[in-house]
Amino acid sequence: MEIYKLLPQTNCKKCGETCMGFAFKLLSKDLTLDKCTPLFEEEEYAEEKKELEELLKPITEAEMTETGLVIHEELCFGCGNCVVACPVNVAEDPTGCAIGKGASSDKVILKVENGKVKAANIKTCRRFGKYRILCNACITPCPTKAIEFPGG
Repeated sequence: MEIYKLLPQTNCKKCGETCMGFAFKLLSKDLTLDKCTPLFEEEEYAEEKKELEELLKPITEAEMTETGLVIHEELCFGCGNCVVACPVNVAEDPTGCAIGKGASSDKVILKVENGKVKAANIKTCRRFGKYRILCNACITPCPTKAIEFPGG
């Protein structure tokens, strides 16, 4: 209910859900906060967005810990090299990533948002998913070493 109370509660369904359904899917990690477009497009929800990001931070960090992926946002300047180098991103969005453009599919692992790389769908990463390959395609092209898999 705490998540729901911070959502716009307009039931616009731009995310494909009612606000209550969206709250449950956020909690279960089936959807990410960026799918709620009013939070990101309308200034009146800026404070709620900030509170939701803080509230959901432990869930996001737990998923990153499971995979070992660490993104140092303070080092990232949004070049997008990792986005276009990720083989999963290329497979999911060949019309964008394969030719050096930013990812546009909602199934990709890495995206640049607001000048920083963000991870989503992390369980499809080759290091985590069905492959369990020690892939480093996103790490190698990063000029600032903003992405790492500690201990691996």
